[in-house]
Amino acid sequence: MNDLLSLSHVTKVYRQGGLLGRRHITAVRDVSLTLGEEPEILSIVGESGSGKSTIAAMILGQTAPTEGRLEFRGRPVAVHGRAERRAFMREVQPVLQNPFEAFNPLKRVDRYLFETAKSFAPDGKRPSRAEVERMADVALSHIGLSLAEVKGRFPHELSGGQLQRTAIARALIPQPRLLVADEPVSMVDASLRMAIVNLFSQLKNELGLSIIYITHDLATAYYISDRIIIMKKGEIVEEGKARAVLDNPQHPYSQALKDAVLSTTPEIPKSSVM
Repeated sequence: MNDLLSLSHVTKVYRQGGLLGRRHITAVRDVSLTLGEEPEILSIVGESGSGKSTIAAMILGQTAPTEGRLEFRGRPVAVHGRAERRAFMREVQPVLQNPFEAFNPLKRVDRYLFETAKSFAPDGKRPSRAEVERMADVALSHIGLSLAEVKGRFPHELSGGQLQRTAIARALIPQPRLLVADEPVSMVDASLRMAIVNLFSQLKNELGLSIIYITHDLATAYYISDRIIIMKKGEIVEEGKARAVLDNPQHPYSQALKDAVLSTTPEIPKSSVM
């Protein structure tokens, strides 16, 4: 059986400057990781510049690796044709860092949901208005909202937590197998972060989703991860079961990350109000 996702010795080098001042910056160096078919949450943790967002971009097919190979269900992630790209995005969806940048402030939120539903209708045919609204409402129900609550509203009329949950609902409409969530709680109020994090655990359990959770927040990674990868300057320095790695980190950088937060098991409530 193929892995759901496989990165094999992936390196990404960016070239900057002109002919006389060109320099190479290695954002990711020789990274390998896999996700099996069994749903799980894999956290990629590191400070700014560690390469974790570059990995997300490569997994999403937004940028190609300089070296190495990325495969989703045994097929190369690099997709070029429109139909091929749509088929890939049906199964792999992003959740971005800033929900306020994901939505045009002059465009009603429900239009994003309806457009996604039209693009990813199950049978490939143009769905009716009623079917579009049903798909949007079902996706919203998974994240604790309803179409009635967001219909006709502009982004500024929703709270940050509501808007991020709506962004997650939009990603759920194609019924993907993998969510790639790049710093999804960094722009949300601290009081609401755990509600979003709890939501990812709920989606994994209820929908059979795998989630790549990219973050610099060790506490939330500890709380929701099945496995964890710790990165420094583009390289993996430690990986394994989340509790084993974070309870007893072996690499000095992992130890320093743990020491930077209160090194106690976080007692975080299972429910939060948004």
